[in-house]
Parts: sequence; C-alpha cells; structure tokens
Amino acid sequence: MDPQALGALAGTHALLLQLIEGLPPRDTNRCFDPQLPSAGWLLGRAVFLELHLLRSVVMQDDDLAARVRHLFDDEHRPPTDVEAQLPARDHLLNWATEVFDQHLVWLANPGHLPSHPLLENGWLVWHLAQRHALIYERLLALLTARSAQHGHSDHLVAEVLQPRPARPDSVRIEQGHYRVGAREGVVMHHEEPAQVVELHAYRICRHPVSNAEYLAFMLDDGYRNDDWWDVPGREWRDTCLAEAPWQWRRDTAGHWYGSGTNGAMDLQADDPVTGLSAHEARAYAAWASAHADGLTGAVPQHEYQWEVAARLGEIESVGRSWEWCANTFHVYPDHQAPSDAQLAPCTTLDDAGMLRGGCLHTQPSLRRSTFRLCAMPQQRTLFAGTRMVLPPGKAAWE
Repeated sequence: MDPQALGALAGTHALLLQLIEGLPPRDTNRCFDPQLPSAGWLLGRAVFLELHLLRSVVMQDDDLAARVRHLFDDEHRPPTDVEAQLPARDHLLNWATEVFDQHLVWLANPGHLPSHPLLENGWLVWHLAQRHALIYERLLALLTARSAQHGHSDHLVAEVLQPRPARPDSVRIEQGHYRVGAREGVVMHHEEPAQVVELHAYRICRHPVSNAEYLAFMLDDGYRNDDWWDVPGREWRDTCLAEAPWQWRRDTAGHWYGSGTNGAMDLQADDPVTGLSAHEARAYAAWASAHADGLTGAVPQHEYQWEVAARLGEIESVGRSWEWCANTFHVYPDHQAPSDAQLAPCTTLDDAGMLRGGCLHTQPSLRRSTFRLCAMPQQRTLFAGTRMVLPPGKAAWE
C-alpha cells in the first residue's frame, strides 16, 4: 500500500478525532446551526463510510455497517432525531478510534484484505482521505457556528472594515476548445471523464469578491433591494432574514466582525468574503453590474470558466474561499456511475449548486483544478464566496 496514501488517511483520522476531543461532552451531539448536523454525527458518518466501503464492499462483511446504517447512510440529510440516538462523546471517540486504527492496520498489511478493484493503487485509501477532509471542513463550520452562538459580547473591533467599490480587474480568456475534468488519478467520480468543451470568449475577475467590496453592497441596501434578487433568492432571503454573511456579527458600536472557530476576529478588507449562499452570490453580481464601472454584465462564473482560468494561471487568491458557480450539478458526458452509491456523494442532491477552488481549511488532497464541490444553493456554512465573469469586450487586436 502506498505509504503516502496511508499517511493522508491517518492524518485525516487525527484531524477528526482532535476536533471532537476538543469539544465539551455536552456539545458533541448538539446542533448549533440548522444547516449543520452535530459533531458526533459527522464523526459517525466518517466511521460509517469506512465500515461500508472497506468492510461491507471490499470484505463482504456488512455486520457493523448495517447496525448504524439507519443513522449515517445519507451524508446530506441525516435523520431529524439522530442526535438523540448518538452515544456519548467518550463512547463515540473510543468506537471511532478502534475502527480507524484497525482499518489502518489492515490497509498497511494487504494480506489481511481480499483482492478488490477499489484497493488497486491505493485508490480507496486516497478516496477515504478526501471524503474525511470534506467532513473535517464541516466540523470546522460547526465550531464556527458554536462560537457565534456562544456570543462575543465583549469584542470590540480594532480595525473597522470600510466599504470599497467593486474592482473591475479582470483578464480575457479567448474563445476556444479547452479541457475540463480529470484524466486519471484518485478523484471523485463526478470529476471524470476529462472533456473538451468549447467556450465563448469571456473576462473573469482576477480576485474573488472581498470583504470590503461585499460591505459596499450591504451598505447600499443590498439585502433589502429586490432589484438584485431573483425569485428563489428573494424567497430564501425573506425566509432566513439574512442581512450579512453567515458568520458576520456586529459589536456594540455597530461595526462588523467575523466569528471564527476560535472566537471573534476583525474582518480584513482584502480577504475574500465567505459565508455566502449561492443566492447572495447572484445578488451581489447583479448589484455590481449596475453600480461598478467596468463590471456591466457581471454574473457568477460557470465552473468551466473557473477551471479553464485556473489551469491557465490567470486568476489569483485561489483556495482562500470556495467560490460559488452559476451552474447546477451535472455529470459529464460518458460518465460511468460508480458501483456503489456511497462513492457518488453529489448524485443524491437535486438542484445542487457547484463550488470550486477550496478554502483555507481545505486539505492538500482536495486542492486541484478539477475538484467539484456540490451543495444546495441555500447553504451558507461552506466558507464560500464568489468570483464574477463579464462579457469579453474587445480583444487586444480588435
């Protein structure tokens, strides 16, 4: 077995366990945001995924996975009463540690496992490391929600965030045929197969939208002006009463600050804004198109436009925030569905939106130009922002 793959899997095991160990027992099975399951459920989901894929599928022994399948079968829609059925923190940690350690021993000594296509070239080990890395990000989002719920009534902003006009700094990508998707390697099934797509010329902003630029939208009555919101966006906004990004809060002087996993923090003007839903990303683009010089016609990027620009090295600040894209999830032409539904996490979501790029918490195993993250458009807990594309304008030679 590839030692690098085993190291990556062991590393994600450690990250998950450390986050749970750092929680008070009373908070392990509590929900701190309607869009996030509890920390206990997220760890249980990681354990179940290994039990199912390694034991049920590879070893043909479904006993342990079957016992908890009713709790952890769907990573996007856990049962509504699941927290009441979860074990206490220490029991959960002991169970997870025992399963993870046993699996690492088996994977490091291939004689313990039967021959199976999923084990070839360390494929399953890398796959599990990547799936756990996504669960790790959800755990960090939960810690952010917990921090915000506990409140920071004593935090006073030291460096007040000031609004800034949207930047028209963009680069033109010429019309042509471009490759998207993954050719080979341990990738998610919905990244394959590689495709050649034809794109019309477009301009893409070099930078994702910043905190200061997004504040300008907020201060211009952006959340209350229906002109910037499409019908689904207005319905979402009015239901959740959104007025700022998910983790933004005000101090006693009315200044905005951010809530992070370790508490309150001042918002840096040039950092990419995070905590947006796809609805907010579209509303901001509509506002910027109408207000900013050089941004007429701005819309959120299509994921192909992002991938091509990233491959060409034409955009900056990649990997500092997930970036919402304009299109919904789809499988590529000639896509071969995996043999087991648990290997295809996106296909269980109807009308899912797409995100690209990764965030500051994204593990190295997921940092590639072909990686596609799917989520429902109302999801705000993904450390996600947005980047815009524009009409191409004239080429330099025109």
